[in-house]
Amino acid sequence: MKIRILTLIFLTLPALALAQASGSATLDAIKARGQLLCGTSGTIAGFALADSTGVIRGIDADACRAIAAAALGDAGKVKFVGLTSMNRFTALQSGEVDVLVRNTGWSLKREASLGLLFASVNYWGGSGFLVKTASGIKAAKDLQGASICVLPGTSTELVLADWGRSQQITFTPVLIDGMDALFKTFVSGRCDALISDDSQVAGLRYMQGAAKGDFTILPDRLGSEPAGVVVRKGDDKWFDIVRWVAFAQIEAENLGITSKNVGQFAQTTDPDTRRLLGIEGGLGTALGLDDQWAYRIIAQVGNYGEMWERDLTPLGLERGQNALWTKGGLAYAPPLR
Repeated sequence: MKIRILTLIFLTLPALALAQASGSATLDAIKARGQLLCGTSGTIAGFALADSTGVIRGIDADACRAIAAAALGDAGKVKFVGLTSMNRFTALQSGEVDVLVRNTGWSLKREASLGLLFASVNYWGGSGFLVKTASGIKAAKDLQGASICVLPGTSTELVLADWGRSQQITFTPVLIDGMDALFKTFVSGRCDALISDDSQVAGLRYMQGAAKGDFTILPDRLGSEPAGVVVRKGDDKWFDIVRWVAFAQIEAENLGITSKNVGQFAQTTDPDTRRLLGIEGGLGTALGLDDQWAYRIIAQVGNYGEMWERDLTPLGLERGQNALWTKGGLAYAPPLR
């Protein structure tokens, strides 16, 4: 009974921290609006794509929901704003969205010159090629003289140019904005191959259903592309909140706490778990939130591993670098204390 009562309190408590000035202009605006404006793609399977009922699904969409659960107490209080690779940064800079979670690669120039900060990484990947199986192309080196479809204004465009120069491979880039248009251009035969984030390539192939065998993902992966959650510079408290939302989900997976069993930990004596769930430690106060912020994230959205299983495993993507650091991956959370 005590566990049930405590769980109910954690999920419904209208904490004073949510009603008071937080020290973050962005968070205060979100609370006044009653909704998080989250920039996503809306076109990438596994990351942000509407299902048959119109609900946006994917690991990027779930990252938005986790932030809403922490900031507003309800993972459902999100408005997804569809953005392209060309307008995503402008939308964040101008305040059209509060946070950008659109499979956006972290790089020095983007962080140093755009007035933006990468708060966390939700996918460690690179760039991958998609070709038609019937083409007989088996490896990237076979693309000598080929035309290659690529999204303009992306880090992939630069990675592709660097690869061609370093490998002395000549090719013709075909710049098409928007994943749907890019794929259609590729299928039409205007280009011999398509290159994008390896996650997007896997999603595109998966979406072809029974015809996915008509397309082959080449074994070559270009570069390293940590994609993550982006905020505007100048609001340090909002940056802290968004960053530690991601860390809380990683730590929850590390501790074995899931959306299904989180209520069972209400009477735990483990100090790390008690701090994470807001039983002690005052972590929410430090962030300008109530102390049950992480509990709500886990209960309403799940830990990082749950998001991966729900959103990316169906695409055939292995955890790899995205596994917990204890299992050879790069998913690591600093101490929540």
